[in-house]
Amino acid sequence: MPVDAVRRPWRAAAGLVLVLAAGLAHPQTAPPTPQLQACMACHGPQGNSQISTIPSLAGQPKLFIENQLVLIREGLRDVPAMKGLLDGVKDADIVRMAAWFSEQKPVAAAQGAPSPAQFQRGQALAARGLCGSCHLPDFSGRAQIPRLAGQHEAFLLQSMKQFRDHPGPGRDTIMAASLYGFKDDELADLAHYLAYAK
Repeated sequence: MPVDAVRRPWRAAAGLVLVLAAGLAHPQTAPPTPQLQACMACHGPQGNSQISTIPSLAGQPKLFIENQLVLIREGLRDVPAMKGLLDGVKDADIVRMAAWFSEQKPVAAAQGAPSPAQFQRGQALAARGLCGSCHLPDFSGRAQIPRLAGQHEAFLLQSMKQFRDHPGPGRDTIMAASLYGFKDDELADLAHYLAYAK
């Protein structure tokens, strides 16, 4: 049998493996389902929020989104605007929703240029608070820890005040401890920095 005839099936198999690997590395994103469309009514197109007090979901870690949706569905985290919206939503649907939003490209919410003085103060506070040790140095988040970079400044400030002042069910106690002692103006500087962080 000619050597080339023996090599041909191996080449075809190797090509198939490469095609499959490429498909796994860049999964195809299905069109938004009615559930995803309902989420985007508040969280914005492809999960990029257009409302300053509502977080963007685009590019958030999949596990973080899954955890939050389960906490909200089970009533362990109280988000009045989402009350009842996840009733009856199955775990498999939550996993699919989280995967879809995590694959979307995040678009920074901050508009215009940052205030240089406020940005520098916020940067120093982020270093002091070791924010990058959990949220990663670029604040992109990982696993169950959210992406902060490019979120709305108003949302970031509101969330940090809630962690500091009203820790409760469904809230991360590490965040409550991390923000203990921060003054309102310091949280405002930190929110400004994170909104413009890249």
